[in-house]
Amino acid sequence: MATYTAAMGRSDDFAVPPGADPDRLTRHLHRAHDDFVSSGRADPSVRSLVLESWRRSLDGGLDPELDLPRVNLDDDELAEIRSWHPLAAGMPVIRRLLVESAGEAGLLVAVSDAAGQLLWVEGSHGLRSRAEGMHFVEGADWSERSAGTNAPGTALALDRPVQFLGPEHLARPVTPWSCSAAPIHDPDTGAILGVLDLTGGPEVATNQSLSLVRATVAAVEAELRILRLDHERSPVRSGGWSMPRLDVLGSHGATLRSGPTTSRLSLRHSELLLLLALSGDGLTTAELALGLSEEEQAAVTIRAEVSRLRQVLGPIELRSRPYRLAQPIRTDVSDVLEEIAAGRLRRAVAAYCGPVLPASTAPGVEDLRDAVHRRLRSALLASDDVDALLSFADTPHGRDDLDVWLRVLEVLPSSSPRHAEVVGQVDRLDAELSL
Repeated sequence: MATYTAAMGRSDDFAVPPGADPDRLTRHLHRAHDDFVSSGRADPSVRSLVLESWRRSLDGGLDPELDLPRVNLDDDELAEIRSWHPLAAGMPVIRRLLVESAGEAGLLVAVSDAAGQLLWVEGSHGLRSRAEGMHFVEGADWSERSAGTNAPGTALALDRPVQFLGPEHLARPVTPWSCSAAPIHDPDTGAILGVLDLTGGPEVATNQSLSLVRATVAAVEAELRILRLDHERSPVRSGGWSMPRLDVLGSHGATLRSGPTTSRLSLRHSELLLLLALSGDGLTTAELALGLSEEEQAAVTIRAEVSRLRQVLGPIELRSRPYRLAQPIRTDVSDVLEEIAAGRLRRAVAAYCGPVLPASTAPGVEDLRDAVHRRLRSALLASDDVDALLSFADTPHGRDDLDVWLRVLEVLPSSSPRHAEVVGQVDRLDAELSL
């Protein structure tokens, strides 16, 4: 263990410090990973960046032994997003600087959008086939919420370059792989456009690999700036995602899609924009203050918050007196509520990625969070749709809901292969509530 001991004090910057033996370090991390997953004990030699991400992933409901990232985009949806996404203009640079050499070295290069969806996965053909087993494919969601600790998702969560060596990943199917990733930012607004990732064996968890990724990101951002200045960038298509969209379900910060840009908003900006998007006729300064905090806030504070929000909205116009949006913004909250109203409960459950901005303590957001969850839950409890009920019960926000599991038991045929499992879940939850 002498070589590993030299790396015990390693910083959060590099997964494999200079002088460390990657194989020995990997064996040690496998033991630390197994111990954490089985008992929750944190080995002091595991980087704090890794431990914090492991805990975020578990708090989000990830099962590290069973869960695989969700594949959300079919071929048509993927092609549509690629056609207008600003990083499409940067792909020639990425291919020239990174993909060609990565393919020769047996590595993969992936580019995600700002929500963690992989839009391009290129490089070694053989490695791409192997990576399909862990759903590292175009159209898959590699945010931390979906995939656990991983370089693209954690780089998005922290807005900084990161790298992980093998078992520093939380999900078991991903532990044989290593990766380095860095966010790509809009050269004008600073908004996150996506992430560039290099994936392969332990050789990609080194200082040199992360430096190569960061240099490629800098080149992409420079190319986007040049294209914008020279007016050479392709126009945004008029079809598809024409209305701005705000996604807030199950996320600590909202994702805003507007034209060619996808942005991750801070929690405060997420709260403000959500309240305004759902306000209809707009909100006064006093109404915004009540929606944001139970404590009294000065009008000047609210005006300053709104002013900062305007700076990240780009072409979306925010008017005053009262504060209101000049154009409608579609939200995933509206999607869920419309599916419930139409009686399409399976689609409503699929669209309900989690509570509204779960980290928010803003009264207006908390009221909306409770109302949406209550409306979906009430519709399910009144339904005989066992598939919709089971889909909800299997989620982190339904897993410990005894009433939902009891309703499943009422409508599930006794011949179902899941009947014994449902009975066991009901008994477990009933026993816990009786303590």
